[in-house]
Amino acid sequence: MPHTASPPATAPEATLARLPAALGAALKAPAYAAHLAGIDPASVTDRAALARLPVLRKGEMPARQREALPFGGFVPGSAGAFPRLFTSPGPIFEPQRAGEDPWGGAPALAAAGFEPGDVVLNTFGYHLTPGGFIFDTAARALGCAVIPAGPGNTEQQLDLIEAYRPAGYVGTPDFLKVLLDAGAKAGRDVSSIVKALVSGAAFPPSLQTEFKERGIAAAQAYATADVGFIAYETPGEPGLLVGDGLILEIVRPGTGDPVPEGEVGEIVVTVPDLDRPLIRYALGDLTAASGKGRIRGWMGRADQAAKVKGMFVRPEQVAEIARRHPGLGRLRLVVTRANEADAMTLRAEAGTTDATLAEAVAETLRAVTKLRGTVDLVASGSLPNDGKVIADERPLG
Repeated sequence: MPHTASPPATAPEATLARLPAALGAALKAPAYAAHLAGIDPASVTDRAALARLPVLRKGEMPARQREALPFGGFVPGSAGAFPRLFTSPGPIFEPQRAGEDPWGGAPALAAAGFEPGDVVLNTFGYHLTPGGFIFDTAARALGCAVIPAGPGNTEQQLDLIEAYRPAGYVGTPDFLKVLLDAGAKAGRDVSSIVKALVSGAAFPPSLQTEFKERGIAAAQAYATADVGFIAYETPGEPGLLVGDGLILEIVRPGTGDPVPEGEVGEIVVTVPDLDRPLIRYALGDLTAASGKGRIRGWMGRADQAAKVKGMFVRPEQVAEIARRHPGLGRLRLVVTRANEADAMTLRAEAGTTDATLAEAVAETLRAVTKLRGTVDLVASGSLPNDGKVIADERPLG
């Protein structure tokens, strides 16, 4: 029997009240109509009824979308009905919802101390993926001015900081450290940055302490390309507060059954939006409820995908590397932390330790994942025969 434990957050009555209409909209999309066959939207008005619906897994979306481009039949309207269209690693094609703050991020920025009139340096990417726009629209909805810097180009970013004197930073915690260290080394003035909202990568206590010592109040948010802001830190409270406008469940991985309060499980999100409904969408991320509408934050993956420097790396990508280098044996991508930044090492079984081969595989790794990593050629038969192709060895806290 499924658990009937209390949910990690109590969705506002207005959000629950939108469930029947959202289900009705979802049923207009052919893939959702098949997925939710036999469901009476009018009967789904509370969490208990919602928990009886089937789960749709994010990990399945690349294959489902390839069957019926661009959205796999899970979006009621046409691509031209949306203001922006993106692709996320996988690839997964994502439409932007309408509205001033379509991903619901303004409350997270406000909780992190951002105020109207602040200048905000946004270092999330604006090219094809929605990260930059997710935080851009949130900041502008709050009344902030945004510098659309994107990632990289450290020297130019330092020029922007000295010219515009941003009070706030949004981006990965890793890149904030890169900017601060580069500024200190070059004698550049980056002291205007006194607040930050970070996401997309691990934010360990050691890095939190470092930012605090450098005069920056940094909070973290949990957001995804498809859902937007899911939960975020608020002052003086442990854990992350689940945002409004969505319904969050924590289920036993591989099932749709809610877990007891406090138990680690997979995050399942429902967004009752009429244009882009998400119904029991399993994200593959693990967390646990911490009470008072809060979760403990990101606690790893229910599948073997890993988020590295804000980008998902998936088993399918490791398989593509193997396909391009048929002479290799088993592969295992190991994700660690080095110098307060995410790092990747691809361990590859090979009959040689030839440096030229290692360089070629490293170039393929970069081309496939859009991330840099090292390659370690190991003896044939030396990697475990356990089916694991991605090993996330980063500390959780």
